Amino acid sequence: MRLRNVLVALAAATGLAATSLSISLAAVPPPQQGTLTKLNITGTYVSGISSGGYMANQLHVAYSGLFQGAGIFSAGAYDCAQNNVNTALLACMDTFQARKTPAQLEQLTRDRAAAGTVDAPQNLSGDPVWLFHGTADDTVDAAVNNDLATYYRDFGARVVYNSTTAAGHAWISPIGPNACGSTASPYINKCSADVVREMLGHLFGSVNAAASTLTGKLVQFDQNTYAPGGNASSITMGREGFAYVPKACETGPCKLMVALHGCQQTYGQIGNALMDKAYLNEYADTNGMVVLYPQATTSTANPRGCWDWWGYQSAQYAQKTGPQMTAVVNMVKALSNGGPPPTTTTTTPPATQCVTASNYAHTVAGRAYANLGQTYALGSNQALGLWNTFTTSTIRQTSTNHWVRC
Repeated sequence: MRLRNVLVALAAATGLAATSLSISLAAVPPPQQGTLTKLNITGTYVSGISSGGYMANQLHVAYSGLFQGAGIFSAGAYDCAQNNVNTALLACMDTFQARKTPAQLEQLTRDRAAAGTVDAPQNLSGDPVWLFHGTADDTVDAAVNNDLATYYRDFGARVVYNSTTAAGHAWISPIGPNACGSTASPYINKCSADVVREMLGHLFGSVNAAASTLTGKLVQFDQNTYAPGGNASSITMGREGFAYVPKACETGPCKLMVALHGCQQTYGQIGNALMDKAYLNEYADTNGMVVLYPQATTSTANPRGCWDWWGYQSAQYAQKTGPQMTAVVNMVKALSNGGPPPTTTTTTPPATQCVTASNYAHTVAGRAYANLGQTYALGSNQALGLWNTFTTSTIRQTSTNHWVRC
């Protein structure tokens, strides 16, 4: 973590809290075991923070025929990482290295659409897109977030970009437990404005006031049902996924919001904190909105529980065939039309392979190092601790896709 990150975190910890808001407090209900059943979904949207922000953009771009808008906290343009962890770390979060320009990534999108691996980018034209980057956020550089705004605008999306709030790297909520300028677990900050209302208002056109008492239910479902091959852990997703379903949505028409956590925000790491404090359920109850909370998980290659936006799990991570993308879309289809779960396929595990520190596979395995003498160490807040620091010894890939020292 850079020095100014430390100073911002210390300032937040010593009492630079946000201005109080007049808000409704309604704790998320305990989860109920269940399944994703067909509802009357009238429109599908996606939102996310950090790695979840990158994933939200990937879903919106690759499945632009399905998703009608996006709300993104602190992320860069589509496939900025180019299947390389060093590019992700040094060019798409920091700006120590050159990155693809928005124009280049726009052309990449067109090329992939021509090949059928993503939907036509013309679908993005007219879509509402809401973007956020805090002035105290040093985890993702503002220039990177600006590229995302340019990318969307060039495709004709209706972009609203909040880049003036003094927020750290976090989801911003009027009931967030952290001070506005903080960058610390659970990465949910309270600032002086209700930006969740701002986001939903742009996506939907207008919103009713948030509910003070939740009437819906939190469904806990098995993500294995929707993962390609029927094995969520094999694609670095947790077994449990969640969906908040307002009572009115059980029988009447409702919109669907897919809400994607960031690194270190999975259910296994912070419990229900994001589902409880993101302030989406409160608006869901009064605005006819189901909220789907898919869950990634931790692994040796992904020790912080991030969504795959740089290729740690699959080289197709940003395309329609990306395993995590497929799983989330299968969940959306189950809620939208009761579509069948994915066909189970058998994948031959890779042979054990020893790799060296200079090998690309080692990079994908999670080795994070900088050529400027900086180390992104386990436990640091830099990049939300996206990558663990491995030793200089070689490692090997086992048949279960885990990486260990040789």
